Amino acid sequence: MGTITRADLVELLQKENGFSRQEAVDFLEQMLELFIQTLEREDSLKLSGFGTFGVRSKATRVGRNPLTGEEALISARCVPFFRPSRFLREEVNRKRKEKGTSA
Repeated sequence: MGTITRADLVELLQKENGFSRQEAVDFLEQMLELFIQTLEREDSLKLSGFGTFGVRSKATRVGRNPLTGEEALISARCVPFFRPSRFLREEVNRKRKEKGTSA
């Protein structure tokens, strides 16, 4: 299976949970908005058994243009990250072993 899109998630919510299309779209959008609001406050979002979403602050630093080698100032910013739970990592690896897929 390849990439799952928002449209795919909406379809899954409809099939698996009996949501109407509009209910599925609204539910997904509300969940994503809650995630975004949490991260905008620079709070962590922990989903037990799945993982933790968070934000790291990066300081201003000097970088280098890879084409010219010229130094450039990279401004301070916040970077979202995801750290999977031990359970999620184990499940993904277990499923890969069952399929006989190597890393």
